[in-house]
Amino acid sequence: METAMRALIELDARAVVGLFTDIDDTLTTNGRMPAAAYDALTRLADAGLRVVPVTGRSAGWAHMAMHLWPVHAVIAESGGVCLHRDQAQRLCWMHHAAQAAVRDDRQRIASLAETVMREVPGLALASDNAFRIVDFALDYCEQVERVPHEQVERAVRMFREAGFQARASTVHINVWSGDFDKAPMALRYLREAGGGGEALDPDRWVFVGDAPNDVSMFETFAKSVGVANILRFRGQLATPPAFVTRASYADGFIELAQHLLAQRLGA
Repeated sequence: METAMRALIELDARAVVGLFTDIDDTLTTNGRMPAAAYDALTRLADAGLRVVPVTGRSAGWAHMAMHLWPVHAVIAESGGVCLHRDQAQRLCWMHHAAQAAVRDDRQRIASLAETVMREVPGLALASDNAFRIVDFALDYCEQVERVPHEQVERAVRMFREAGFQARASTVHINVWSGDFDKAPMALRYLREAGGGGEALDPDRWVFVGDAPNDVSMFETFAKSVGVANILRFRGQLATPPAFVTRASYADGFIELAQHLLAQRLGA
């Protein structure tokens, strides 16, 4: 039986030191980050919380965010890569595997993707594919007419039957080779670059997301939160978030930020 999601007000965040957050449909609404959501990121960072986006988006997006957003690190490509800064504030990269192997795997996926796109009409290369290092992404609704769910699932099966990992996000089908996911890279970040001490403890981090491709994070972080639009996927979640906001999309993120700040500043 599915575990019930509790109201956000029940989340005790007084000891929280950091926040992992999805991007699409969590920080954004209709594909855009509202000014209030960016302001919420800034206020969280100014209050001393470590903020780390965790996304299926490309390494190129992560590189941009590290330079322009008030974040401590970015985990991208569904956990295939992590960008962070060392003590000298130099940009550092973590990859899930040796780069030579990653390049070879991605070439094999690209070849299969051509076949999949021929057999599943409507799919297209994601516009950020050129900026990806580890995974490969096909667009099924972001800049193309929405491909029916059954056809998206068919494409996912084709990749999996060929021996690759594949999963649909809210906008893309992400495909990769190797055993990695968002949560293992998040834990590796805590161990290797999170700053040590209390920041090493996953129970002192919150994760917020909105979709089935966030399940590994919901499973790993006890203080997991879904923005309210997660409810449309209720039947597809092997593990749901522990808590849910009242508001959806970026407004849900802002609601969470206000909750975290109220508890941190009131502690």
